[in-house]
Amino acid sequence: MTEKKETAPKAKKEAAPKALKAEKPAAPKKEAAPKAEKAAAPKKAPAEKSGKKIKVTQIGSPIGRVPKQQENLKGLGLNKLHRSRVLEDTPAVRGMIYKVQHLVKVEQAS
Repeated sequence: MTEKKETAPKAKKEAAPKALKAEKPAAPKKEAAPKAEKAAAPKKAPAEKSGKKIKVTQIGSPIGRVPKQQENLKGLGLNKLHRSRVLEDTPAVRGMIYKVQHLVKVEQAS
């Protein structure tokens, strides 16, 4: 036969009185160094358009292509074969063209 041992309920830890707790000595406060004021940076003017334009013509169908390529064609403003758009020659546009270079023809715009 098994006998159950009676155990006393576990007593909750009582918080020690604040006076008995070891107090940490206050760290010496550092004096705040004078903050160097930042010189007001001149605001950059909006990117000047270099005036370079490129003409992008869709020559391939987006059917059966990766969805990312279809989105890039839409981003370039192309949605049907043989449609053309004249766009600013920027790195963003060049990046989109690079992803769908097999579906588009690029020329200098006049």
